[in-house]
Amino acid sequence: MQQNQAARVLATLFFIGLLVCAVVLNKRSVTRQGGSVVANSAEEAGGSQYPVPAAPDAMERYGFKLTEVSKTAGVEFTHQPPKLDAKLSHIIDRVADMGAAVAIADFDRDGWPDFYVTNSAEGGKNHLYHNNHDGTFTDVAEQMGVAAVNSAESGVSMGAVWGDYDDDGYEDLLVYKWGKCQLFHNENGKGFKEAVNSGVPQWMNANAGIWLDYDNDGKLDLLLGGYFDEKLDLWKLPSGNIMPDSIEYATNGTRLYLLKGRGDGTFEDVTVQVGLDKHKAWTLAAVAVDMTGDTFPDIFLANDYGKAELWRNIEGKRFENVSVPSGVGDRPKSGMNAAVGDIFNDGKFSIYVSNITEDHYLLQGNNMWVPSAAAKPGELMFENQANGLGVENGGWSFGAQFGDLNNDGFQDIYLVNGYLSGTKESYWYDYATFAGGNQSIIRDAAKWIPIKGRSLSGYQPKRVWLNDGAGRFTEVAQAVGASDRFDGRAVALADLWNRGSLDILASNQRGPLLVYKNEVRPENHWISFELEGVKSNRSAIGAITTVYWNGQKQSQFVSGGVGFCAQNDRRLHFGLGKSVTVEKVEIRWPSGIIQTITSPATDKLHRIRETSASG
Repeated sequence: MQQNQAARVLATLFFIGLLVCAVVLNKRSVTRQGGSVVANSAEEAGGSQYPVPAAPDAMERYGFKLTEVSKTAGVEFTHQPPKLDAKLSHIIDRVADMGAAVAIADFDRDGWPDFYVTNSAEGGKNHLYHNNHDGTFTDVAEQMGVAAVNSAESGVSMGAVWGDYDDDGYEDLLVYKWGKCQLFHNENGKGFKEAVNSGVPQWMNANAGIWLDYDNDGKLDLLLGGYFDEKLDLWKLPSGNIMPDSIEYATNGTRLYLLKGRGDGTFEDVTVQVGLDKHKAWTLAAVAVDMTGDTFPDIFLANDYGKAELWRNIEGKRFENVSVPSGVGDRPKSGMNAAVGDIFNDGKFSIYVSNITEDHYLLQGNNMWVPSAAAKPGELMFENQANGLGVENGGWSFGAQFGDLNNDGFQDIYLVNGYLSGTKESYWYDYATFAGGNQSIIRDAAKWIPIKGRSLSGYQPKRVWLNDGAGRFTEVAQAVGASDRFDGRAVALADLWNRGSLDILASNQRGPLLVYKNEVRPENHWISFELEGVKSNRSAIGAITTVYWNGQKQSQFVSGGVGFCAQNDRRLHFGLGKSVTVEKVEIRWPSGIIQTITSPATDKLHRIRETSASG
C-alpha cells in the first residue's frame, strides 16, 4: 500500500513538473504540433475557424478531397452548451465542455442516410436531418417529436444512438443525457413516441451510450457509461465537490449500466449479475465488438482521469476485467475515444483511443492498441503502436473514426480535436497550479481558478491520417480540405449521397455542424453492405463482415455506437483500390451463422438478409 501511495505521489509530482516546465519554456503563441501550426486565436488560425478549399493537387496526390457543404446542403446547426448551477459559472467552459454529438441512420427506410445531432442548452433543440435525395437535408426533429428534450428539469443531451430494439425494421432512438435518458420508439418512420417505463435510468449523468447484444439472444441491449456521479443534479448542487479527485487516478467516478433488452421496449438492469458493477470511472467512450472469435461482444471503455478498461465477454453470462493482462490498462490518461478498425487488412481489430497532447505542456499521446503477435488464439493481448504508426499526436483529441476515405483498400483515420478556443490568453498556467493539488482542492469546483474566456488547447488543426497499408499513416488534413479550427467533439462517417465514398459529419462544441462531402478518384473501386438480422438482432449490430479481394482481406463490424458520442452509418463500406472483382464475402452474424457470398458485384451496395444456416 505504501509503495502504491509513493508511486502516485511521484506520478503527480512528475505531472506537475511537466506542466510548470511548460509554462516556463513555452513563451511563443504559436508552436509546431504534428507538423501543423497550432494557433492560440482565430486571427492566428487565419482569421476564421472555417475550412479553406483543398490543395489543387489533393486528388492527384491523395486520391480524394473534401469540401465543406453544410450551408448548401441545408444543414444550419450550431451546438450550444448548458448553463448548469451558478456555482460552476466561473469555470462553466471547463465543465460544460461536451454534448456536441452526431448519430447516423436511415430512420424512414428510404435508402438514404439521415442523421441526428444534439444540442445541450436548456431549451435548445436537437435536430433530425432527413435526406432529401438531392444533396440537401431538412430538419424534421420537431414534427417527428425528438427536438425538445433539453431542460434543467429533465437534463440536457450528451449523445444519441440508433437501434431497432423491437425488430420492427425501423431504427429507434436513445438520447443519453446529463439527466434523464430518453428512449424513443420509431413509428414506422413517420414519427417517434417516447417509451415510458422502459427501465432506462431516470437520472444519470451519462456521457457514453451504445447498443449491443451482449448475450446474442437476438434482442438489443444498452450500455450506458456515467461521467459525473449519478446522484448529482448539475442544476441543484449542494456544493462544488463534483470534480474528479485526481487528474490521473480519480476514485470518484461513477457506474455503468448494462440493460438487457426484452425486445418490447423494456429493459432489465443486469449490471451486477454480469460483473460490471466493479467499474467506477469517468467514462467518455465505449465500443462493443467480438475480439476473440467466440461471437460474443467484448467491451472497451475509454475513461477520463484514469486507465482504459477491456472487459472480456464470457459466453454472454458475465464479463471479466482483462485490462491489465491485455495491456490496455497500462497507465492513466484522458481517454476520450474508442474506435475499432482492421488497419493491417489481416482480419484483426485494433483499438484507437484519443488523449491529450499539447507540445511543451502535456504529452500523453493517443493509443493504437494493436493485437500482439504473441497472443494465443482467443487471447486478448495488445501493444500500443501509435508512435510507430504516426498517429500518436492528435492535439487535445476527441472523436476519431476509421474509414477508407480514398477507396484504396486501407482504413484511414479522421480525428477532431481542440478543447477551448477563446481569447489569446492561455489558461494552461492556472491549470498547472492546481492540477497536482490534493483531493480537496481538485474536486471542489469553487477552488478552481476562473477561466474568464481564455483558451485551453484551442484552434487546433484536425488530423486526417492516410493508411499506406505498410504500417505507416500520413497526415494530410490541411491538403485535402479538412482545415477547420473549431473545437471538435464527435465525428461520424456515411455515404450521404450514395455515390460510393465516405462523407464526414463533424460536430463542434459551441460551434457549427460541418458536412464534408468527399470526392474520390473514380478509378478506385468499392463495395458496401447493408445487413439485416433474422435470428440475430434485426439491426445486425455486432455482425462482422470480411471481404476477400486481390489477395487481401479486410474485416469491419456493425456498431451500435463508436468513437466519441457518435454512430456511423450501419452500412459497411469497403474500398478496393484498382480491383474490379471481389472473390468472396464472409458475414459472421451474432447468432453464430456464417454466411458466404461469392463474386459479388463491385461499385454497388448489397442488401444482405441473414440466412437460417451457415453456408
